Amino acid sequence: MADPILDYAITPHAVFEMERRGLDERVIARVMEAPGQRVGVRPGRVVLQSRIWMEAPAREYLVRVFVDIDKRPAEVVTAYRTTKLAKYWREA
Repeated sequence: MADPILDYAITPHAVFEMERRGLDERVIARVMEAPGQRVGVRPGRVVLQSRIWMEAPAREYLVRVFVDIDKRPAEVVTAYRTTKLAKYWREA
């Protein structure tokens, strides 16, 4: 399990994308508080991701939250869910 990010803000763009993609703030908070993995994207940006069972349809998704960690507080810039766990999940 990766280190959590507890002090963060969600950007307006992220809110728009979350609504469009059927993700609510509870799901984002769950990933931010207990991420399964942390993947570096570029300096100052990481992806926190967790495997989560969700409805519509009921199945396991990988929820990926992109976070600018070089801001104070950290900023959630976008998030999405995918069924392509094998593509993004990194086995230890």
